[in-house]
Amino acid sequence: MIRSQRADGYRIVTIDRPDRRNALTPAGLTQLKAAIDDAQEPVIYLRGAGSAFCAGADLDVVSKLTDPHAFAEHGQRVANTIEQAESVVIAGIDGPARGGGVELALACDIRIGTPTATFAEPGVKFGLFGAWGGTVRLPRILGEGDALDFALSGRTIDADEALRIGLVSRLTDTPETVAASIAENKSDALSVLKTRLRDHGPTATQANAEAAAFEQLVNKYAPEIAADRS
Repeated sequence: MIRSQRADGYRIVTIDRPDRRNALTPAGLTQLKAAIDDAQEPVIYLRGAGSAFCAGADLDVVSKLTDPHAFAEHGQRVANTIEQAESVVIAGIDGPARGGGVELALACDIRIGTPTATFAEPGVKFGLFGAWGGTVRLPRILGEGDALDFALSGRTIDADEALRIGLVSRLTDTPETVAASIAENKSDALSVLKTRLRDHGPTATQANAEAAAFEQLVNKYAPEIAADRS
């Protein structure tokens, strides 16, 4: 269900179940977590196979769950693995992202959509909601007002609206080129920037850590910086 392959300086992780719009089962979640954990490249490009990004949890599985709490925690662990990965994780969203698919995208560092990307949290229409960390990340990324509108309505939004409210950061026909471009940068600088930008600790602690990280990179790359200026 999950394919992982190395590209030129980055890792491509594909949710590969196009006949089910890449809906995830517990086994698929386990495979996805392993693929993220195992990646050694500085950038991971997460995509879906076929005409969808990810339809979220497989509803045939959800309808037969004997332990829904454990299933929610399983999805949360996968989303946390994506968010906390040392690599920069970029979601390339081409076609529909629904429910848990939106939640996995929210856990990524950057979300790039194509003009055909669409997004929805449709579970509310039949008595469910995304429980893979979406209720935490959605208002943090969109702001409370847009998050409530998106989640409570269950409506589908198109790529242009997703860009307007900040669900994606840009639109392009070829999202993978963004991953390739970012992968050309220094890997340790990418890692430091991700850590610093994801740090929600006290301001004073963040400032000290920022200065320390800057010092480390300057000491490492000073000759290269000087050569570039000459």
